[in-house]
Amino acid sequence: MQAGENNRLPDPGPAAYPSGQASGQGLTVVPLRHPWRWVGAAVIAYVLLLIADLLITNPRWQWPTVWEYLFSGPVLMGVLATITLTILAEVVGISFGILLAIMRLSPNPLLSWSSAMFTWTFRGIPPLVMILFIYFFSALVPVLSIGIPFGPSLEVVRTNTVITQTFAAVIGLGLAQAAYVAEIVRSGILSVSQGQTSAALALGMTPLKTMRHVVFPQAMRVIVPPLGNEVISMVKATSLVSVIAYMELLTTVQVIYARTFEQIPMLMVAVIWYGVLTTVLTLVQSWIEKRLNKSAKNSPGVRR
Repeated sequence: MQAGENNRLPDPGPAAYPSGQASGQGLTVVPLRHPWRWVGAAVIAYVLLLIADLLITNPRWQWPTVWEYLFSGPVLMGVLATITLTILAEVVGISFGILLAIMRLSPNPLLSWSSAMFTWTFRGIPPLVMILFIYFFSALVPVLSIGIPFGPSLEVVRTNTVITQTFAAVIGLGLAQAAYVAEIVRSGILSVSQGQTSAALALGMTPLKTMRHVVFPQAMRVIVPPLGNEVISMVKATSLVSVIAYMELLTTVQVIYARTFEQIPMLMVAVIWYGVLTTVLTLVQSWIEKRLNKSAKNSPGVRR
């Protein structure tokens, strides 16, 4: 025991000081006040009351019409088309995005620069423009041919028979998504220590197995949150295909209110369904993130 510790007096505890005074200083403790918090809360409460008043007291919302069409056959078919389009576009976007991320990290300069140019191009083109460009691609190339470049064609087909509304919608949204997914996956892969890859290769694992069993399981914790946001954004981005009259949710309600002239209630039907779909996806994303975090805590080591 050191000499300084022998001279240290014991702490008398809180009972030795008068109530409301600081320890050993004789100062009254005043809690810190936050008046602007109360001001902000009051402003938010006022805005919420205004919104509630607008939703409840304004008869122009036509809530009976909203409930009438919310579960109608055409609207449910539009919801199903939106879900289907989201799934197909995400399959294209995620699959191609993973491939682009791996190409970008390749030591081969041709693969790396090709991936970088694709990402730069499709991140710079708005998805709406891309959908229209693909849909009207037949104006640029009336026929599609398979054959030898600058030589004879082995198979010729009209472009309009290949590029349908569904094809333009899926490919347009999928390619735009792939550019963002590629950067998300690349950042997730780079977040894994290079020592993990070196250790797996030293154990005799192939690069493909190393990527599949070592890198990707750890990178998923970084990839899932932004990728989940991209999936949720895709649900809303499907409304862009209404410009080519693809019968998803927004196009369906537009067709209905073009006949009934009930624009506001039909748009509210679309808003409610978009809200339901994004809420479900948000819950799924939260569940996946919890599972990944739990798995990471239970398995700190690298599994082969």
